[in-house]
Amino acid sequence: MKNSRREFLMTSAGMAAMAAPGYVAASDVIRIGVVGCGGRGEAAAMNAMNAGKDIRLAAMGDLLLDRVQEKRTALKLKYPDQVAVDDSRCFHGFDAYKRVIESADVVLIANAAKFHPLHLKAAIEAGKHVFVEKPHAVDPAGLKMVRAACDLAKRKGLCVVSGLQSRYHPGYQETMQRVHDGAIGEIVAIQETWLRPPYVLYPRRPGMTEIQYQGSNQYHFNWLSGDDVPQTLIHNLDRSRWALREQTPLKAWGMGGRSTLRGEIYGNVFDHHAVVFEFPRGVRVYAFCRTIDNCYNENSSFLIGTKGRCDLLQLRIEGETNWQHPGTKSKGNAYDLEHVALFTAIREGKPLNNGDYMVPSTATVIMGQFSCYTGKQITWEQLMASDYYFPPRAEDVRIDAEAPVKPDNDGIYPVFTPGETTLL
Repeated sequence: MKNSRREFLMTSAGMAAMAAPGYVAASDVIRIGVVGCGGRGEAAAMNAMNAGKDIRLAAMGDLLLDRVQEKRTALKLKYPDQVAVDDSRCFHGFDAYKRVIESADVVLIANAAKFHPLHLKAAIEAGKHVFVEKPHAVDPAGLKMVRAACDLAKRKGLCVVSGLQSRYHPGYQETMQRVHDGAIGEIVAIQETWLRPPYVLYPRRPGMTEIQYQGSNQYHFNWLSGDDVPQTLIHNLDRSRWALREQTPLKAWGMGGRSTLRGEIYGNVFDHHAVVFEFPRGVRVYAFCRTIDNCYNENSSFLIGTKGRCDLLQLRIEGETNWQHPGTKSKGNAYDLEHVALFTAIREGKPLNNGDYMVPSTATVIMGQFSCYTGKQITWEQLMASDYYFPPRAEDVRIDAEAPVKPDNDGIYPVFTPGETTLL
């Protein structure tokens, strides 16, 4: 017999958390909690609240308390009837996620990707539904934790929705269906490109520990963010895998490095990458990303087939078949629509789990990033057999912990060297 919405919430989210101080249970309310209060966490909270007036923001957590308070104020102005986060539900520090999980029915994970596997696992074990941003892991050990958490969610009847929002874009869905129906013939190659300036730069504040600074400026440290192939190209390469009917690459080789960025604020990430992925039947995916100011910028996904090509982001097919999507890029905001799907699944008691594509797409970008770092060709089998992780383990990160990478006397952090660096 199909569970009612309230029964679904009661059994999967747990009634014990609903009895927490400061919360008044109501059958028409779904409580969300946000882990990570940067720009993406704030946006995810808005996307979630856009999915229904029954959704209440009940808890917020971040490494820094002032970020929590700043985003709470901004969100309260935009959603005065849905933001219900008092001071006792504003959490900070590396353990803030634990308190957010306790305070919510649905957990939105949008902090440093290093912690996504651990926080996803903790939320699922606690019986909570989860939205988790990309990338879902930054190394093979984290990837295995994500896969196990998604499998556990299936067994427990819990939702896991990925921040790979392309899958929820109506225009992409229609265009991709035409590709799958043969509009460009057999795909022989794909070009994926995302060239942009550096983003989200947080300067060091007085009194911060080294690890606290790196955590606050997480996009620019590879042990926290995974670098730009996982951070940015994951959207492109997820679309490639979608176009290739969820196939995974056999192997990859890449190149990259640090050519332009200078200063401690840029941490130890590369500023340019190029990766070649070989898929079954000899299909090659050529992927490029760059994060340098004052350069040509582009975000595109080109699918090249035996009968034509598809400019996916422009919703256009050319060749033997010529077609252009009749509307704009989307019939709705894909960032909102993925949350609509999540909360509809919760209300209807029909669990939604994106693990079947979010795990292999994450593995693909880790494979590409590691090939750039090492200068070596990496096979799918090598990646899947590895338990490598960027130290320290996520559960061991504390404010007073030793930072895994340190600046020199000029404030410059060491960068991986292709041909010398060994990973996996």
